[in-house]
Amino acid sequence: MASIDFYDVKTRQKVSIDESKVKKTTFNTKNGQVRHGLRAKTDDGRNLTKFISKAEWDKLKVPVE
Repeated sequence: MASIDFYDVKTRQKVSIDESKVKKTTFNTKNGQVRHGLRAKTDDGRNLTKFISKAEWDKLKVPVE
C-alpha cells in the first residue's frame, strides 16, 4: 500500500505513514474558509496534520474523519 509523507514537528523530520492509518478531514477557519487536510498518528501517539489541495483531497481513497 502507498504511504504519505508528513512533517513531524517534534523530531523536525519527514515521516512516511501508511495510507491505511490516514484519515482526511476539513478545517473551517475563522473567516469561513474551508481547508482540506490529512490526519495521522505516529507510532508513539503524536498527532500529525498535513494540509492538501481540494483536488488531492478528492482523489484520495481514505476514510473521512
